[in-house]
Amino acid sequence: MKDQFVPESVCSEEAPAAIGPYSQAVTAGGLVFISGQLPLDPATGDFVEGDVAAHTHQCLKNLSAIARAAGTELNRAVKVTVFLTDMNDFAAVNEVYTRHFDKILPARSAVQVAALPKNARIEIEAILAR
Repeated sequence: MKDQFVPESVCSEEAPAAIGPYSQAVTAGGLVFISGQLPLDPATGDFVEGDVAAHTHQCLKNLSAIARAAGTELNRAVKVTVFLTDMNDFAAVNEVYTRHFDKILPARSAVQVAALPKNARIEIEAILAR
């Protein structure tokens, strides 16, 4: 019998490849820990066009793809962390964010940071139940 607490890496070709030495996600103990997702188009590796709303949508789309690869879905998120380089983007992010969750809203933190990889304006990570 497989030990459910042994971490396993998850990878989806429908989400951007990791840009460093980390997994897109790791499963352990019935949970899925998805690494922070930037607003990158998985086909090109470049940022999607548009404003912070478009970038938020792409981050959540990438999270969803990884969730599916792990055998779950974004609506099973229990904790989400949103990293922003400008807290003035908070309202626009919330507008898009609420469209991606139609059941119980997960617990969430939103923090402003000095900088993000590739000079992104937003990065989102999540913990999901399987």
